[in-house]
Amino acid sequence: MGLFSKKKKETTSCCCGGNCTPETMEQAEAAKSATGVKVLGSGCAKCSALEEAVRAALTDLGIDTTVDHVTDFTQIAAYGVMTTPALVVDGKVVSYGKVMKKDEVKAIIQKARAGM
Repeated sequence: MGLFSKKKKETTSCCCGGNCTPETMEQAEAAKSATGVKVLGSGCAKCSALEEAVRAALTDLGIDTTVDHVTDFTQIAAYGVMTTPALVVDGKVVSYGKVMKKDEVKAIIQKARAGM
């Protein structure tokens, strides 16, 4: 009988668990669509190591673009990333959960830019 069963709690599909406003969602979506290279992470040693590898790879490739380090968890969650550090090239998550070497980053950036 279902008379005394607990009501199921409704879940939201929002990246921040339902605590966002239309303004924060708009900012997160705008940040996702921007071109460039981003490192997503809290600022720990692994995230910093990935950022250094990305900067070195961009220098070797001769690409002059800024590298943004996103530490805001609302923005990170907007990308669907649950494991950091993560690398985003031109709005697309290309790697997450591992620190890559410079040569790995170069290959990924070349592949991501060639696919456009």
